[in-house]
Amino acid sequence: MSRRPEHSAPPEIFYNDDEAKKYTNNTRIIDIQVQMCERAIELLALDPDDDSPQLILDIGCGSGLSGSVLEDQGHVWVGVDISKSMLDVAIEREVEGDLLLNDMGQGMPFKAGTFDGAVSISALQWLCNADKKSHVPPKRLHQFFSTLFSCLTRNARAVFQFYPENADQIELVTSQAMKAGFYGGIVVDFPNSTKAKKYFLVLMTGGVAKLPAALGTDESESRIAYSRKQAEYARNARGKPLKKSREWVLAKKERRRQKGDETRKDSRFTARKRSGRF
Repeated sequence: MSRRPEHSAPPEIFYNDDEAKKYTNNTRIIDIQVQMCERAIELLALDPDDDSPQLILDIGCGSGLSGSVLEDQGHVWVGVDISKSMLDVAIEREVEGDLLLNDMGQGMPFKAGTFDGAVSISALQWLCNADKKSHVPPKRLHQFFSTLFSCLTRNARAVFQFYPENADQIELVTSQAMKAGFYGGIVVDFPNSTKAKKYFLVLMTGGVAKLPAALGTDESESRIAYSRKQAEYARNARGKPLKKSREWVLAKKERRRQKGDETRKDSRFTARKRSGRF
């Protein structure tokens, strides 16, 4: 069994000049990448009546193979990737999208509401690994998803094709996405096939909606919605004050007093939001 790339080295090291060129010149990889991107765009469920080009964010864009699919379908795209070698190949290929060297674990550096959608092919699983002592996967995933949520329009979707190593990784990425404000879940195409099985994380900014049907099986068996998890969070939070609200702060201070911890007196300024201006 071949070793998973994310276990070999960090992505910016694994995808060096040689690996980037091999990846981009491999016809089998190109065919698979095109098929997965076409499926991701389908799962975006863009408005078929809107003929105007959509601005799509390609996360982990690599050498621009997915970007070429977006171009062919008439969309405008911006690509981010952590591998300079991959982006250099994309520039050599003269792709039309704008390119940005960026670590997705540090967040998406774009203005609010910039993109009509986002796609990502074979990149998300890299965030489940700690390549440095400073890397904490849950924190990096939350930073990524929260900033992604911000830079999408409020009726957009983000679709990630990824290779989870186990059920724990699926739970990790979906739980962090839900905490960041997304709705959605996992769509598994061809779940009974060893070779054709593909996982897609389908995220929505505009509220709860039915997950798209999966390919190759009874759709009820291949969609993992996380609305039940959200309902559980809601039940657990019911009756409790919102975090950082005045009631929440007062209750926390009272618990500290009961423990005998030194605590400042309550005042009319307790929990008041402060201006960011000096």
